[in-house]
Amino acid sequence: MKKDPSRLMPRKSIVLAASAALTMLPLLAHPHDADARAGGGMSMGSRGSRTYSAPAPSQTAPMGAMPFQRTMTPRQPDAAYGARAPFGAGAASMAMARPRHPFMSGFMGGLIGAGLFGMVFGHGMFGSGMGGSGFLGLLIQLALVFFIVRWAIRRFSGRAAGNTVSSPFSPGAAPVGGGSARGGGQPVGVAITAADYQAFQQALINIQTAWSQQNVAAMQHMATPEMVSYFNNQLSELASRGARNVVSDIRFERGDLVESWRENGMDYATVAMQYSMIDITTDMTGRVIDGDPANRTTVAELWTFVRAAGTGTWLLSAIQQTRH
Repeated sequence: MKKDPSRLMPRKSIVLAASAALTMLPLLAHPHDADARAGGGMSMGSRGSRTYSAPAPSQTAPMGAMPFQRTMTPRQPDAAYGARAPFGAGAASMAMARPRHPFMSGFMGGLIGAGLFGMVFGHGMFGSGMGGSGFLGLLIQLALVFFIVRWAIRRFSGRAAGNTVSSPFSPGAAPVGGGSARGGGQPVGVAITAADYQAFQQALINIQTAWSQQNVAAMQHMATPEMVSYFNNQLSELASRGARNVVSDIRFERGDLVESWRENGMDYATVAMQYSMIDITTDMTGRVIDGDPANRTTVAELWTFVRAAGTGTWLLSAIQQTRH
């Protein structure tokens, strides 16, 4: 007795549909593969003694950085990321925690101590020549102090602006010193040169290219062993789902030096970088399963680099996502 072919067709179609659904299930479980560039849109790596300290905001990353989701650096008992004053500490303790303007701390301290104290008690800043004992003389001297202080702050703040640690960088940028005396070892500011800025930009392109090529061996010459292990795990996870992330046409747009420092014989530099690219995820046949090859994706991240003090090649030691 022959089987009716028309009855076999629905069963065959159901089997094929079920097989296709099972094939796509791992991909549907991860709908955000377009954010699967090197680092996968996560915060990972280490920044030495500053791993659990929030990098300062900058022009490229005005809201600062997200804390690390993956790191091999042990947390210290007193480490706090973006620590705040305890609730109920009061306005006085909050004011004490705020950093003072360096010029205000020196100039105003001497000016107020020498002159304003005298005005309050009727002696005047310049003696009795301006009628310091009278109320009108007091107002004149207060106004004079106000204008002198405002002029001095603008003048000296303008000079200091050239030495801040968040200067925009581009190919051929001027050398900038950065960093503050904090962290472990002997942290000091490290001068970042135009060649260093160029190295950071080139590392961005080279690492994303090696990522797209699944070239872990090449990454070993561009990143620390910790970062390479994270990249390798991410690539393996993509491959296990039959997927591959491809990043192409990377364009650096802008960036700035957030901080640089030296500790335990190593130089560190954290830079905020905004860049755009074509970011797509394909299956093993090359079919696009996520992302748009016709539209660019723009991201801003903080990349931290490390090298032997004063020499050697900069290696990527951390990637942090920016706050929004």
